[in-house]
Amino acid sequence: MLSAACACAAAEHKAKAPVATPALLAAMQDELGRSMDTLSKADPAVYFISYTVADREYAEVSGSNGALLSSTEDRGRWLEVQTRVGDYQLDDTHKLGDRPPSWTSPGTSVTLDDDIPVLRREIWRETDNQYRAAVEALIKVKTSQQVQAPTPEAAAPDFSREQPHTYIGPPVTISVDRKPWEQRVREYTAAFSKSPTVLNSIVTFTALGMNQYQVNTEGTQLAFGQVHYRLELFLQSKAPDGMDIERYANFDWLDPNDAPNDATVLASIKTLVQEAQALDEAPLVDPYAGPALLTGRAAAVFFHEVFGHRAEGFRQKDVNEGQTFSSKIGEQILPSFLSIKDDPTEAALGGQMLLGYYQYDDEGAPAEDVHLVDNGVLKTFLMSRSPLTDVQHSNGHGRRQLGYVPVARQGNLIVSSTRTMTNDQLRQKLIEMVKAQGKPFGLLIDDISGGFTFTGRGNPQAFQVQPLVVYKVFPDGRPDQLVRGVDIVGTPLVSLTKIVATGDTPEIFNGYCGAESGSVPVSAVSPAILISEMEVQKKETSTDRPPILPAPAHDPEAAQTETERAPK
Repeated sequence: MLSAACACAAAEHKAKAPVATPALLAAMQDELGRSMDTLSKADPAVYFISYTVADREYAEVSGSNGALLSSTEDRGRWLEVQTRVGDYQLDDTHKLGDRPPSWTSPGTSVTLDDDIPVLRREIWRETDNQYRAAVEALIKVKTSQQVQAPTPEAAAPDFSREQPHTYIGPPVTISVDRKPWEQRVREYTAAFSKSPTVLNSIVTFTALGMNQYQVNTEGTQLAFGQVHYRLELFLQSKAPDGMDIERYANFDWLDPNDAPNDATVLASIKTLVQEAQALDEAPLVDPYAGPALLTGRAAAVFFHEVFGHRAEGFRQKDVNEGQTFSSKIGEQILPSFLSIKDDPTEAALGGQMLLGYYQYDDEGAPAEDVHLVDNGVLKTFLMSRSPLTDVQHSNGHGRRQLGYVPVARQGNLIVSSTRTMTNDQLRQKLIEMVKAQGKPFGLLIDDISGGFTFTGRGNPQAFQVQPLVVYKVFPDGRPDQLVRGVDIVGTPLVSLTKIVATGDTPEIFNGYCGAESGSVPVSAVSPAILISEMEVQKKETSTDRPPILPAPAHDPEAAQTETERAPK
């Protein structure tokens, strides 16, 4: 397994000579000391400063319908300065009443060169800007304290005091020859266009190399990097009634030598086209509530949306949030055979990459394996450096997209079960439940594009998951029937208790999750789950019919005209 190989590589790395401190990190540390010496004596005083520089290399090649759309490379450095005024209990970041916070983080582009005088000048200027903004914010915070009624959530400190960490890893880099990928995306999207079903196709290859440098006044000094390569396949078709049909697949890898070969990609394209053709012809299904079986990838997205977002620590602190699980530590929230952890320290599972892997979070805390639910009982929350009254420290889940403020987010959410069955046994159990409930059919949900959930107090505490491939399973032995046009809906506390059994093989969903702190890479892992009652509603749709004229390549008259025009 890859995880074992990673452990060996780490052991081997320890035996090598230590990596020299990068000049950029040294400049950040020098300027940090100078800034703290002065601003800690100012009025009001700074009690904490952190500097983060993200050095990002990026390449992208995108094509559509047999042609190249774009081919670009880019590199940039982004500086973020955090100056906290006040103290750990109450500082300038304190939330003001029921006002929604600003999730964007101020920052600035800095020089790509390791020109130390220039870098220190840029850090100095940004530090001054952020100190001035923090002073103004603290005045507003202290004023609001006089007119706002205290809440239990407000009793928690604004920031957690953490132990310093030091790690200097080797820098990462990407070296991408875009020319071969330009040809590949042409060929891949041309393969989609061979089907008259496909209205549009897009294939995108991306390569990302990110080196992150962090220092703070608690003593943390970090320099680490990570690479990620991704190939995304997308097609769109349209059913006769106007419903848009979309199919999607992706490949992720870390080593450039592990890119999928043409045969693998073309086989995936063939499958996507066949599924789109079948979905175009599939009947619509009416709203339904009854037994449902979710395959592993579908179940993984279900847990990410229904449970994972509600286990993020900052949501327990915000009075505007629904706080579904805030007071439920130590209580049973899931069936006793289910346990859930979030472990961003795992780079792979069963030989497959986990996209939510990282060494340190975006606040400089080391990633931790956090056991959230043990045999159905809620144990803790995912935590950034925004503490709760009963969970005082970060567990390495403060994450963000560049330009956003880190908050507690999921990494690798992994579900395990002690009540497992084979897939055949699960299917038989589904049929038995359909018969027992007197339903005409059950649902088998085989693939999901994603979903969203409402966690705010001003909205219903509900979720919606968007399945792509759904089958009716009949109790009388008829073949399964592919259907379309439904979304899974429900409320978390009820839906989670309806799980009655799971499969014995975990499956992985790799994707990007968009929330308050931007879009971050995540993985969700789960076996298939059997749910005694799940509700589906009609999917949002369009009434625009498919194009009246066929595509030129699939129009016999157009082909005949081209033949007549050809020179003889």
